[in-house]
Amino acid sequence: MSLSAHSINKEQRFGREVGGDDGVSLKLGPAGVPLSCKGRTIVEGMDDITTLGLETMEIQTVRTVQPKHFDQYWQAGVLSHKTKFEMNLHGPYYAELLGNRRERSRTLAKMEASIQAAKVVNARHIVFHVGPYMGFSRGKDANEQVANIMAGVVERVGELWGDKSLEEQHIAFPWLNDDKPALVGIETSGRQELWGTLEEVLEVSNHVEGTVPVLNMAHIHSRGHGRLRTSEDYGELFDLVRDTLGGKTFYCHFSGVEHRMGNALHYTQVKKSDLKFEPLAEFLAEDGDWLDVTVISDSPLLEHDAMFMLQQYDRSRHRLLEKQARDERRIKLALQQGLDPEELAAREEEEKKKRLAAEEGENKSKKGKKPAAKPAAKPAAKPAAKPAAKPAEKSKDKPAEKPAKKPGKSKAKGSKAKADDDMFDDNDDDDDLF
Repeated sequence: MSLSAHSINKEQRFGREVGGDDGVSLKLGPAGVPLSCKGRTIVEGMDDITTLGLETMEIQTVRTVQPKHFDQYWQAGVLSHKTKFEMNLHGPYYAELLGNRRERSRTLAKMEASIQAAKVVNARHIVFHVGPYMGFSRGKDANEQVANIMAGVVERVGELWGDKSLEEQHIAFPWLNDDKPALVGIETSGRQELWGTLEEVLEVSNHVEGTVPVLNMAHIHSRGHGRLRTSEDYGELFDLVRDTLGGKTFYCHFSGVEHRMGNALHYTQVKKSDLKFEPLAEFLAEDGDWLDVTVISDSPLLEHDAMFMLQQYDRSRHRLLEKQARDERRIKLALQQGLDPEELAAREEEEKKKRLAAEEGENKSKKGKKPAAKPAAKPAAKPAAKPAAKPAEKSKDKPAEKPAKKPGKSKAKGSKAKADDDMFDDNDDDDDLF
């Protein structure tokens, strides 16, 4: 089966048209049960996430799916269906879809278990990795192999969702009949030896209906040697995806990352990485009104960094509103004064430059005065030593002038003085202990 067999209409991507006037829709949540959740179950995690002001989560089945977890999966599925809470699920981290028949079958078995868990939990996205290139080289052959496998995965998901003949069997899973099938997410990889560059993921997603690219920003940043640094960089990334696939719905992972030589080493918290969320927040606030974005926090801090991202977005949004308010005020003032708004803006810019120049002149004058104050401090230290020597000389001369009338008393005084000296000597010995 070739890639062209799976080609789809871009404008029908995800069942939505590009654009919209509703503004950016941003959902944030952690990859797993929050660290602050005491119960450690998925349902309790969902409750904590909602309390924190977040709206989604991604369940991690990174190695295998345990049958004992299916009961809480079902409870989470019922709750998400009733409350419209967005649930997602991540399949096994280690995959060998480009390996030999045995390796591929082993990976597909794990993926089948993840699909069954996603059915029970009412997942809207099921995220998968592809794995190493193995015997393939980068290019058409590897991409076609991945496309053929993912087409089969999408077909398997379609067998579980929306099959009216199984409606009686799905009484306990009403979302399988009411909702659209879960989307199969293909995640970008973070290492050079793994299949999953941005271009590879977009090519396969473009030709296999029912799949979506999972934009792992930490991986894209690492493979691009630190390519995501400004809001313009994020704008180019989202424009590339939109031009390739169409639609406005995006599913992303975000975390800080330590990387070297085009390879991601490990995730870090957002504040300790050169991959910052603030530029993405600025892009979403200023130019992302056409987007519907879900961002999952892969950070070691999980929900803490998810809340930090939400704060960053709120700040960017407030700055944008303040800027818009200033622009509206400038237009009103220009109309009142009979000026063109651009002319008024030019005058304000000139005044700002003059003010900055005046402040710089004041700072330079202050810096020029500072060296004159240094010599005044030096002579103050020298006279202080002279007065201390004079009393010492007087004290030496006075005992020599006095005649020794009563030797008994002088001895007693001498013994007291020695005793006093011994007391201070003890203190000196104590100082040596520390």
